[in-house]
Amino acid sequence: MPASLISRRAVAVPGGRPVTALATVVLCVTLLCAAPPATAAPEGAVPHGAPAETPADRAHRDFLDHGPKAGVMTVAHRGQWRKAPENSLAAIRAGFADGAGIVEVDVRLTRDKVPVLMHDERVDRTTNGTGRVADLTLAQLRGLRLRVGLGGRQAAVTGERVPTLAEAILAARTLGLVNLDRAWQDREAVWRVLQETGTVRNGLFKSTAPVPEVRAFLDGHRDALYMHVVDDANAVSVAEFGTARPPAFEVVFDDVRDKVAAPAFLQELRATGRVWCNTMREGYAARFTDEASLIDPARGWGALITHYKATVIQTDNVEALRSYLTTGVADPVPPGAVRVQGEDYAPGGRGRAYHDIDPGNRGDGPGRPGEDVDICDHDGAVVVCWMRGSEWLTYGVDVPKDGRYTLKARASSPYAPAGTYRLAYDGGPPGRAVPLANTTAHHAFVLQDSRDPRQLTRGHHHIRLSLDAGAFQNWNLDYLQLEPVAP
Repeated sequence: MPASLISRRAVAVPGGRPVTALATVVLCVTLLCAAPPATAAPEGAVPHGAPAETPADRAHRDFLDHGPKAGVMTVAHRGQWRKAPENSLAAIRAGFADGAGIVEVDVRLTRDKVPVLMHDERVDRTTNGTGRVADLTLAQLRGLRLRVGLGGRQAAVTGERVPTLAEAILAARTLGLVNLDRAWQDREAVWRVLQETGTVRNGLFKSTAPVPEVRAFLDGHRDALYMHVVDDANAVSVAEFGTARPPAFEVVFDDVRDKVAAPAFLQELRATGRVWCNTMREGYAARFTDEASLIDPARGWGALITHYKATVIQTDNVEALRSYLTTGVADPVPPGAVRVQGEDYAPGGRGRAYHDIDPGNRGDGPGRPGEDVDICDHDGAVVVCWMRGSEWLTYGVDVPKDGRYTLKARASSPYAPAGTYRLAYDGGPPGRAVPLANTTAHHAFVLQDSRDPRQLTRGHHHIRLSLDAGAFQNWNLDYLQLEPVAP
């Protein structure tokens, strides 16, 4: 179970300035009917009756722009699943609303050959049903409901249904592009949907297919938008495209020594198109992950942009990435708040700083030598893990001024209930039990309010976080954040 233990700090965007979108361009149309001469319109004015440029128009133009000043584009992985069920219409809309120019979805065919959105081969994780998508009809899928976030059998069921690709692409028609993952094998069925809905320019195909297969498809589907996926196994495919390269390459490398991560190789890609990197989990772009970026953008997004030529980043943290690209700060500490990483518990050793019922560090993260607190490294997030009843940790915090404060925990768990903890300040008695919410995955961290406000004076304080012995406990702690409560 993961959590970040290294202090997070703001790092300026490479070059000292935020990456910005290209300036808005207004499209004009030529009137086919005769009209009397008119006085010149003021510079920059939109001609009467001209269609305004949509966000989808801008995203399409930006994606095809590979110039040296092209801004970094943001892709919402499975939509904005932090606010709606993954691969749902609500998640698609939320991804665009939060600043993504592209939303990624996963496409599969039902038994009656209708393209729908579903990541897994089965519906078990993300819906209240069971079975393979390929064995269920559209009508049967329509009877199911999606679970919140990333799903899981203990995640709450929502009113959202499994959407068809037609519904999804129409929802995105004026909002942005749609990265059609897992769609290549069913590309003809997907292409028909794009044609029938008038959304050909919204759909982005991708594959690792042999270049002749890709060429055959593009020759027969002239307006198709396509990106090629490359890793060390098929790096030669870049040269096989010759001068007719696709406008982007998704580069996958699990080690910085991979040939596709070499500066010369990436520079060659960047000269003719965009370089797309995925930062959701380790192994897509080595260890340059979302969670590493939240600790320090130079360890993730910043490095990919500066050293690995990334101009498209697919993320599970849309808002944080947009914040970094526009302000240089990914995960800011609120004004007047104090943040302490889960692994930065107080010194003093067993019985004084902590109590852990298991000997040694059961996690795979950088625990303190000779101490028994379990620390895990989960895709760059260093967390206190293997949480068990009766354990406790003590933290020191420096409160900036007198006031009323509430403590929040950035935690994760796929269970419901996930566990409970109690807070004791400066040796006082423990407060009420604070329940942890199901966040739908061990790597899906959510900042959760204890709703146990305390009056604190300016200066140093000790906070003990203790886990109820009689309660089920299975959650990860990334960091604690003490925030002032508005009067």
